[in-house]
Amino acid sequence: MNDGVFGRFAKIGNSAAYWMLLLVIGLCFEGVALYYQYVLELQPCVLCIQVRIWVMALIIVSLVAIWMRRNAVMNLLAHMLTVVIAIGMLERSYQLLGTERGFTFSDCGLDLGMPAWFALDRWFPVMFKVQTSCGYTPELLFGITMAEALIVSSAVFLLVSAVMVVSVLLGFQSSQDATG
Repeated sequence: MNDGVFGRFAKIGNSAAYWMLLLVIGLCFEGVALYYQYVLELQPCVLCIQVRIWVMALIIVSLVAIWMRRNAVMNLLAHMLTVVIAIGMLERSYQLLGTERGFTFSDCGLDLGMPAWFALDRWFPVMFKVQTSCGYTPELLFGITMAEALIVSSAVFLLVSAVMVVSVLLGFQSSQDATG
């Protein structure tokens, strides 16, 4: 297991640098969203806020994984959670792009849709309050909209996360076989 592509990916997936990179990416995503909201005064829709929630989940998992990465089971769990987060981000990004382009129609009211016991929009309105209905997303650079950038970055994130799960799982099984 220590050699080969998956071995190299497993080594990366066990490193603090990998989790720090995911943490920085998550913080940058949230920073860009808040810049567009508060500096450029573009109000977020429900799908945008739901993507923010998935990104915040990535930030939390990354923070925990930085300290727990040496525990093989916890590291594997963190990688599995990143796959779930990536799937959630990809699905919400697809809905956002579909709403923007008119090939899907989501329920884009002003209700975040969270249960009362998880009222992020009431607890942290600066970050998670829905302020407009869905329609279009702003252009970032070179004519690329936020929805387009989100769907591509979510797909890449899902691919990387899935490779990491396989790599870490193979490394976990190898270590179990060696001890058992």
